Amino acid sequence: MEYKTILVDVSDHVATITINRPEAMNSFDRTMVEEFAAVWRRIADDASIHCSVLRAAPGRAFSTGVDVKAAAQPGGSVIADDVWNAEDPGQRLGPKSMRCWKPVVCAIHGMAAGGAFYWINESDIVICSDDATFFDPHVTYGMTAALEPIGMTYRMPLQDVLRMALLGNDERVSAQTALRIGIVSEVVAPDALWPRAQELATIIAAKPPAATAGSVKAIWESLDLPRSVALAQGLKYCQVGNPIGVPQVDRAALMADKAKRYTLR
Repeated sequence: MEYKTILVDVSDHVATITINRPEAMNSFDRTMVEEFAAVWRRIADDASIHCSVLRAAPGRAFSTGVDVKAAAQPGGSVIADDVWNAEDPGQRLGPKSMRCWKPVVCAIHGMAAGGAFYWINESDIVICSDDATFFDPHVTYGMTAALEPIGMTYRMPLQDVLRMALLGNDERVSAQTALRIGIVSEVVAPDALWPRAQELATIIAAKPPAATAGSVKAIWESLDLPRSVALAQGLKYCQVGNPIGVPQVDRAALMADKAKRYTLR
């Protein structure tokens, strides 16, 4: 498939997706929504892809959310032209909403605003450069901030979600604050952002894919379930997935290797 708004490269079991509308602050339009829906299904169905990196073309923003100029044009709405067929665009932008359980490493630079959280909220590992800022402008423009902030509550403390939603354009979350409150797990220099994201994805992609995808699916689906039900379902995933995942790795060789190689975070 040829894409107009994103770039996709697959190498060494890692699919690298680059949001590619820098002239529009990497905002998303209807075409991008459709292309993300297609690329997540492609990744889900391709057994050679074990992990993904999500990043954005260089510029001032990772993404400023929906392209409001494009949405104002006839047929440009990212939701639907018919109000009764309207649905949340995040249902097609996000990997988990599209039932793609391959791990996703998200690399944020510059501004990440509003609809950018559709991607952040559904990524497994989020890192950012030290120039990154995060904010939600909806309330400032008289719009209810609901969908993206609700997704944020699974990643950030409630007070921080409400503060971001209610202060709108009047406050931005810095990279260091984002690290403290859990939006990201690591902050790096701008020139190290893409290499670090690729490094993390490569490490994950080298692990048994049945184990990584099964872990992602079990943990994310547990968020919608009561604790006891989540544990019972998680046990079933272990019973189904472990007989597949264990033969994908030479466990005896790993156990025999006594050299302890790891990084300390």
